Amino acid sequence: YGLDRKFFGDEAKRRIMLGTHTLSVGYYDAYYRKALKVRTLIKQDFERVFKEVNVIIGPTSPCTALGVGATTNDPIFGEVQDMLVEPSTMAGLPGISIPCGFVSGLPVGMQIIGPELSESLILRVAHAYQKATNWHLKRPNIKLL
Repeated sequence: YGLDRKFFGDEAKRRIMLGTHTLSVGYYDAYYRKALKVRTLIKQDFERVFKEVNVIIGPTSPCTALGVGATTNDPIFGEVQDMLVEPSTMAGLPGISIPCGFVSGLPVGMQIIGPELSESLILRVAHAYQKATNWHLKRPNIKLL
């Protein structure tokens, strides 16, 4: 993004290095080409679903937010947390995550995914949800570990 590496967090640096290493050590055909094929299949799955629905709504992550610092020594945590938003990202689809509740004082996120180029649609859906609820006005109990 045009920034010096010192502006990236450890998780971003780890992902950049892993991707760069994988492509630089001769795995282009083994991984990248296969990944492009998988990406095409994921896009096709979403295209089939969007013939029947306008948007897809689901959880943003598989669990509630954790306390600040809870994952400092867990390099895989970010991968697990992203598993529910990665398919739409790989397919190049617009999405938004908004608060939809709290569990034990910690926020729960809801993602809204739309078809290609439907940013205005997902923003309208998110806005309608926020007008109908007040979750976006509540603040979590921050837990420092």
